[in-house]
Formats: sequence, C-alpha cells, structure tokens
Amino acid sequence: MKLSTKGRYAVMAMVDLARHAQAKPVSLSDIAARQEISLSYLEQLFARLRRAGLVKSVRGPGGGYRLARLSMETRVSEIILAVDEPISATRCTEMGATGCRADRSKCLTHDLWEELGNQIHLFLSSVTLHDVLERKLTTRITEAPGVPGPGSSMAAAS
Repeated sequence: MKLSTKGRYAVMAMVDLARHAQAKPVSLSDIAARQEISLSYLEQLFARLRRAGLVKSVRGPGGGYRLARLSMETRVSEIILAVDEPISATRCTEMGATGCRADRSKCLTHDLWEELGNQIHLFLSSVTLHDVLERKLTTRITEAPGVPGPGSSMAAAS
C-alpha cells in the first residue's frame, strides 16, 4: 500500500495541531512552517478536515484551528478518510458484483491485498492522535504466531 502525501500530511498536521493547540488556536502558517508543508496544500486539507468535523476554525486575530474532539478520541483512520485517501492495498476498484480483471474475475492475489488493506485500516483505527503524541505505537504491534519478529535471529531457531 502506498499512502499519498495527502493522507500523510493530514496526519502530520493533525498531530502538530494536537501538540500545540492546548492554550490557543493554531494557525495553518505555523503548522506549515513546523512541518514543512505548503500553506495552500494545508488549507485544502483543513477544509476537508473541518467538513468531516475533525477540526474547528476560530476566526479573527489570534484565530486558527483547534481539534474538534480530544486527541485521545481522534483516530488516524478518520483523518486519512476525511481527506479522501483510500485505505486500500489492492490495485482494484470496488468490485461490487464484478471482479477486478477485464473478464470480471478476481486477480489471484486480490484477497491477499484486500485483507492487508483491512488490517491496515484496523491498525489505523486503533491509533489515536494521543497515541502518536505519546509514542505508544510499539505496544500495538504484535508478532504473528511462528514468525520471527524484528531483530530476532533466524539462527536461534535452528
């Protein structure tokens, strides 16, 4: 799965907002400078995030944006979906009643990639902005049964 800059930048900006919006609204120009993201691109993303109810805008001097909900209530998957970023690992479009190939059959690996997309969605749905800020992600990653984890040695198994 390749997540485009739209989804990645939206998550980066929302994490920045969660970190800096404690006392007052945060301006998009401040987020743009800290995260090295184009201001005009952020304006487009925040329009979508606002329509999805994830942020609130504050007008006037000292205005900017605030989270619409607490950081522990805002899931990463919601952010990605709000900016119209599909969480899918298949090259196929929605199949409906037909398959993803020209002859309307499923490709051989369709189910594999579809399930990977489902697992990615489940993972991103389990992670909140608060988790990212507190760096609580490694506790969410578990090893598959019988599969060596990162940093383990295959030699130990022999």
